[in-house]
Amino acid sequence: MAGVSSLALPPALPAHPGRPARPDDVPLDPAACYEALRSRDARFDGRLFVGVTSTGIYCRPVCRVRLPRAQNCRWFGHAAAAESAGFRPCLRCRPELAPSAACRPAPVDAGARLAWAAAQQLEAGAAEDPGLAALAQRLGVSDRHLRRVFRAYFGVTPVAYAQTCRLLLAKQLLVETDLPITEVALAAGFGSLRRFHALFGARYRLAPGALRRQPARAVAPPPGPDAALADDLPPAALRLVLTYRPPLHWDGLLRFLGARAVDGVEALRATPAGGCYLRTLAVTAADGRRRCGWVALQPDPLRPGDALQAVVAPSLLGALPAVLAALRRLADLGADPAVVDRALGALAADAPGLRVPGAVDGFEMAVRVLLGQQVSVAAARTLIGRLVRACGEALPPAGPEWPVGLTQLFPTPARLAGADPEALGALGLPRRRVAALQALARAVRDGSLDLSPAADPTATLERLQALPGIGAWTAQTLALRALAWPDAWPRGDGVLTKALGAADARAAEARAEIWRPWRGYAALHLWRRAAEATPAWSFPT
Repeated sequence: MAGVSSLALPPALPAHPGRPARPDDVPLDPAACYEALRSRDARFDGRLFVGVTSTGIYCRPVCRVRLPRAQNCRWFGHAAAAESAGFRPCLRCRPELAPSAACRPAPVDAGARLAWAAAQQLEAGAAEDPGLAALAQRLGVSDRHLRRVFRAYFGVTPVAYAQTCRLLLAKQLLVETDLPITEVALAAGFGSLRRFHALFGARYRLAPGALRRQPARAVAPPPGPDAALADDLPPAALRLVLTYRPPLHWDGLLRFLGARAVDGVEALRATPAGGCYLRTLAVTAADGRRRCGWVALQPDPLRPGDALQAVVAPSLLGALPAVLAALRRLADLGADPAVVDRALGALAADAPGLRVPGAVDGFEMAVRVLLGQQVSVAAARTLIGRLVRACGEALPPAGPEWPVGLTQLFPTPARLAGADPEALGALGLPRRRVAALQALARAVRDGSLDLSPAADPTATLERLQALPGIGAWTAQTLALRALAWPDAWPRGDGVLTKALGAADARAAEARAEIWRPWRGYAALHLWRRAAEATPAWSFPT
């Protein structure tokens, strides 16, 4: 494909994930961008947007509309940059459905790391202008520095980026649901209906209600035998599309989650579309309120090859951006499997598109990993189940709003920090493990330890290993699954050492160097092969 290979990706979406370049290092090549558009190259979907000056509309590179003239095209690395330049989203290719291009930058680039962390917070529903100072404070910088660095890497201010995220989510809700417009505005993160109407009209030159009268509207099918939904999912739940870059090894992801599913918190259902994962969830919205409910993920019945369907309880509507961000992390929907699988070679050949199962909540993942130290997956699942029943928040009995089997919320840091150590020991936890668990809970409760994806991985690893009972294996596993660090390597893991035919953990880590910066995915494939007793695999020499 002539010209496309030379396309330099925008700075926030680096050509070599994990090593982003600064904006002036990677200018977009108009000729290469146009070739990607002409050939509808899906590799650049979510990484490239084209604004057409003759129409005032911006599109994804895979859009099926008539090819515009090259001189009428302007190129952007993010939808927010296109909207800030005065373009409105295409109603056909729907930029709000473009796959995520998020990739955690390498620790050596402080600017890219800061911009990425801020973007994660904004996409999850961080507040508008008044909230920018709080966001900067959480990230450890001044709001002025945050604005400067963010604009350098994304081409827009944090406020403009957040506005685009909210508008595109509102657009998706208008197209895919029948929510009243007032609820759409609140769910998308707008604190004022008047503000929503004004911004929507100014940006999109269309009233929200008028969008619903467009002929291209495609609402998900209602529940029923042909909808490929789990039978007990309440019909009042929201159903939204979450796209990804194919392939996605859904069966492998379900098996991993299913083997670790905690009764009462999680459940799996068989469906015609390939299985459904359900769980309870508590999230804190941008307004500071805690909202509880349940969510489900399954292959989208209308787009089974490149999208999952997120099913969200009505009770979580007020925290929808945070909920959708959590589900994207859970299924690792920002991954680029073509890049990862190519780097892993033969190791990934029999399971292309395997994703790293992420964390909907960093503290929950930390507890799971801590209790999984030096025990089998089944034993860890039993221990965590006891902890949930003893310290978790019980939900109302199953009714019209709760799927059968979901009865508990995972314990909060405050609940575990204040629990009676003797009562925790009675669950089968050794005394040292109880001390480690409560030290972890106190650190998260008090704010000295951040386990969100926006946390700095290097600093977080240091803080984790300063806590009792947490060593390199636990910290690196959390870096992989809670902090979304793709190059994490769980040091000292016996399965990995054995799978690599290494004499010890140090030798295994040395062998894994060939998979940088994707050692976390390599670990997942090695664990998979061990669990499945896959035929012998030869380490490359």
